[in-house]
Amino acid sequence: MLNFSRLVLLSVWLGAALFFGAVVAPAAFGVLRSFSLPNANEIAGSIVTRSLSVVNIAGFLIGLLLLLTALVRRSSAGRVAFYLELGSLAVITIATGVGHWFIAARMRALRAAMVVPIDQVPLDDARRVAFNALHGYSVNALGLAMIAALLAIVLIARGLRN
Repeated sequence: MLNFSRLVLLSVWLGAALFFGAVVAPAAFGVLRSFSLPNANEIAGSIVTRSLSVVNIAGFLIGLLLLLTALVRRSSAGRVAFYLELGSLAVITIATGVGHWFIAARMRALRAAMVVPIDQVPLDDARRVAFNALHGYSVNALGLAMIAALLAIVLIARGLRN
């Protein structure tokens, strides 16, 4: 029963992360840009930032919880599978924590330092260049966490069969 609960919890988080990346973020930018608002990216970015915070914090907390419960059920997994699962869960926890408390925090600080909406900041402005680079890191961190979650799901599901 513990493994099934762990599997459901991680699957729900992965589904939320996939939905965020494939639907919420692109939809927020697409819909707001379709209205030709002068600050569409600023508004969409605020929506995406708030939504991503929920995904990242949930991933961090779920990762921590599943790491702890993995230690409780250690005896039911093979040695290699156990360490792969721990590694995957650690990657989820670290990637979502770094994504939220370091990358996103720095992006928020840069947006605040720009004073004007990001749409009005020239593309070659150092703050905009740094923001765009951090955005890439944020996407990569969430993507890495999602890949690790998929691996952990496979490992946990495999443990249910045994």
